[in-house]
Amino acid sequence: MGDQNCWGYGDDNGPLNWYKDFPVAQGERQSPIDIVPAEAVYDASLKPISMSYSACTSMSICNNGHSVMVEFEDCDDKTVVSGGLLENPYKLKQFHFHWGRRGRRGSEHTVDGKSYHGELHLVHWNSTKYKTFGEAAVSRDGLAVVAIFLEIGDKHANLHRLTDALYMVKFKETKAQFKDFDPQCLLPKCRDYWTYPGSLTTPPLYESVTWIVFREPIGVSEKQMDKFRMLLFSGEEDSEKLQMVDNFRPPQPLNRRTVLASFQS
Repeated sequence: MGDQNCWGYGDDNGPLNWYKDFPVAQGERQSPIDIVPAEAVYDASLKPISMSYSACTSMSICNNGHSVMVEFEDCDDKTVVSGGLLENPYKLKQFHFHWGRRGRRGSEHTVDGKSYHGELHLVHWNSTKYKTFGEAAVSRDGLAVVAIFLEIGDKHANLHRLTDALYMVKFKETKAQFKDFDPQCLLPKCRDYWTYPGSLTTPPLYESVTWIVFREPIGVSEKQMDKFRMLLFSGEEDSEKLQMVDNFRPPQPLNRRTVLASFQS
């Protein structure tokens, strides 16, 4: 799988060999998955997803060696997602992206086997029940991640401010100020969603995530996607410069889990 070995997403004998370091990779509720709409169970009792980001304060943008991430100030309980299967509001911690090379691949989740060009993850934690993000991340009801597919189309009017800032974090472990960005502008108009219990898709792969996957993708231009592809897995001092592409984990077995749908197909 090419450059996915940089992230440990190659074969089991890849350079990071992280399957042996993280035996939970073979767990029963790993993510992502292939969502099969015909097999999803419509649940009329599922509440609409409410996302309130009006009080959010973005602090920085960084290249963590796996993706590009925008982090938020962790100071109040007003920046939250609620609804669905969530018993409490979950506070926004960060959002990040997954993408591929040119061509139709790059998303982590797939739908009926179809990959999208990319996927946005908005990561929230259960601050009502847990004192810290770290404590929540290891707890079965600790995290809620909202996933939004990216599909090639017209330029996304609100994404350009982020893509125009990517040059500042081209190299691994670089960070820059990135303030006053409201992620509300990245949400699709339709809030139909699938939901299921799963895991982080990067090591340490904790099975602590309630996934909320929006059915409707957002459109982005090829030029905007190319700016993500200019990032590097490698640091500025590294002799080998590795292009950051294909930073997605392939779908994992569903096992005995049920995918619920907020809508009727």
